[in-house]
Amino acid sequence: MKFDATDNLCVNTIRTLSIDMVGQADSGHPGLPLGAAPLAYAVWAGHLNFVPSAPEWFDRDRFVLSAGHGSAMLYSMLHLYGYGLNLEDLKKFRQLDSLTPGHPEYGHLRGIETTTGPLGQGFANAVGMALAEKLLAGKLNTPEFALVDHFTYVIVGDGDLMEGVSYEAASLAGTLKLGKLICLYDSNGITIEGSTNLAFTEDVKKRFLAQDWQVLEVEDGNNLDELDAAIKKAKRETGSPSIIIAKTHIGFASPKQDRNSVHGEPLKPEEILATKKNLGWPSTESFFVPEEAKARFAGQAAAGENARKRWLKLWKKYSGALPEKAELAKAMLGREIPEGLFNPDAAFFDKPVATREASGKVINLMADALPGLTGGSADLGPSTKTDFIREPERTLHFGIREHAMGAILNGLALHGGLIPFGATFLVFSDYMRPALRLAAMMQAPAVFVFTHDSIGVGEDGPTHQPVEQLMSLRLIPGLLVLRPADAWETLYAWETAVRSKRPACLALSRQKLPLMTQYREKIAAGVKRGAYLLRGPSTVPSIELIASGSEVSLLFEAAALLEKSSIGARIISVPSFELFREQEKAYRDSVFLPNLPKLAVEAGRGIGWMELVGADVEVIGVETFGRSAPAGQAYAALGLTAEKIAAAVRKLVK
Repeated sequence: MKFDATDNLCVNTIRTLSIDMVGQADSGHPGLPLGAAPLAYAVWAGHLNFVPSAPEWFDRDRFVLSAGHGSAMLYSMLHLYGYGLNLEDLKKFRQLDSLTPGHPEYGHLRGIETTTGPLGQGFANAVGMALAEKLLAGKLNTPEFALVDHFTYVIVGDGDLMEGVSYEAASLAGTLKLGKLICLYDSNGITIEGSTNLAFTEDVKKRFLAQDWQVLEVEDGNNLDELDAAIKKAKRETGSPSIIIAKTHIGFASPKQDRNSVHGEPLKPEEILATKKNLGWPSTESFFVPEEAKARFAGQAAAGENARKRWLKLWKKYSGALPEKAELAKAMLGREIPEGLFNPDAAFFDKPVATREASGKVINLMADALPGLTGGSADLGPSTKTDFIREPERTLHFGIREHAMGAILNGLALHGGLIPFGATFLVFSDYMRPALRLAAMMQAPAVFVFTHDSIGVGEDGPTHQPVEQLMSLRLIPGLLVLRPADAWETLYAWETAVRSKRPACLALSRQKLPLMTQYREKIAAGVKRGAYLLRGPSTVPSIELIASGSEVSLLFEAAALLEKSSIGARIISVPSFELFREQEKAYRDSVFLPNLPKLAVEAGRGIGWMELVGADVEVIGVETFGRSAPAGQAYAALGLTAEKIAAAVRKLVK
């Protein structure tokens, strides 16, 4: 398209609304909106397919503001394009319970595709969204029908590209040839501390060329025509992702232009007026929107509705010509889970097996019935057992990139149409912490598979034996953590994870665990409730033995020893703290009886058990780092044996 004076007025409308928002709040980041508004406008005005009245239309283009501190710019645009955000909402920027919080929050406001702010995460989310588009297009499109055909645009700043997660994600995006991914780099050479030369002198162009990206450059980031031409060229390159390096000025037209102080310091009232004067702004009134700009924004929003109508016609033809494909599309987009999927016969598991191996078998059980299920590992497929056997093309190879894997999974989940999972060892969940936290914040329904979940890792020693990780994951609000005790609990843990509308972590053993097939009915009901009575004693109970995961089998061994001393034990399995807390009080009280002593056992830090079960619970845990030894020896050295458990019980009940 050819831009004119009204388009420049629109850009300045975004700028002035943004600095008015930051000024009103006396808090925020005016630098990015002033510098990057032309980049965002060039995308939205000339290229982005979006529909404010139907913001979840599946084939819309995705727009991610990875540099989420520039949220005022995004809110200004959502207001101007008609996403239901009014001027009063803009005036409440960064205030309690407003629709315009300090950083964009997914689910809080229509038009926000992902929560951003922690730098680099949005960039990696965008890689996940572009990957989802490519995977779905490969599954659903035909030569006659391009049912899935959209772009993912992401605006990044210098800070995004300094973060390690962006290196990992960009490398994978180039390897996977994500040609529908277009990144606009707001290259202004300034960070909070000053010039980027203080810590960032690399050649970004060469970096992205080395990672198999198309690199385009725009010398004047205020020139809408140059930006438009670069975006058009990026869209034509379907074999590689594209980055457009646009030279911009942080805090453009303000008295603080090109200074680091404009990054995160509100402009003073007189500085706001000076900025507006420098922009040739027609009013000194705050939150002023010219009528010509309103009309232009409205017209651009209407164009998106036309694109959606064309797609709906395409869908109708697609459904008529390819009814089976249409049913497949509906099943994938609706995340449909067939009844009976998680009810295999008793022979499905017929011998002791590590829960990581049980998980692999469940993944392949689900494969046929859940066409959207896709995932892989951070170069650990043979160890995490997460490869698809019959359809290896559905296995994602993230490479040794745990940080990016977590953020890409979030992008895959937020895009829709897929049930994504990614796997690594539990100890390496630390590399994924920011992505896990954001997944929980957004309630992005990805599944994080963490194997080698305890000191049972054995010979690899304390560097690979997670001690604090399991309990630390349980501390993340909104994150579902499941640690199954055997293969059957693993089956139902997977069912819980894929039926959930929130992110879930599976913590799985490396070592083989006994099957509890005789308790399958209890397991099927109990896993979904987080904790349950697995087995009661034949006599009056004297103690409650409580554990998760691999330690549950230790409880059975200890209970057998205690029976010889006429001590009856209730054995309680706790696959999920979170699910148990959500149960009604009557159920919780039926699991943990108030008048019995309690002993909890887990191969990790034990502090969280006291909060879950009650202050009177005794805990046998691991309060130091692990030991390099075969698993059984490591357990014995750290006091996790049936004999130690039985001895602790005898002290409690005497």
